[in-house]
Amino acid sequence: METQRKEEIMRRLKSVAGHLKGVEKMVEEDAYCIDLINQVQAIQAALSKVSVQILDSHLHSCLITAVRGDDADERERMLGEIATVFAKSTKL
Repeated sequence: METQRKEEIMRRLKSVAGHLKGVEKMVEEDAYCIDLINQVQAIQAALSKVSVQILDSHLHSCLITAVRGDDADERERMLGEIATVFAKSTKL
């Protein structure tokens, strides 16, 4: 994974961790339920963006290498991984 992308992902993950700590505090303080839900949804959206960035990196590195390579089994394995990730994402 390229350095710039890794730094962006780490920045987002640290932000998510901060938001999660905030939600924990909100729960402890009996915050309004809708406010809690809004914060949880914001965390979920941020994690979705991280997933998209990681998948994009994978497609532009590992998958490209497998597709260009001579190993048909490796290509099929990579395509299967992508299909599995997509299937899991549609079940959320």
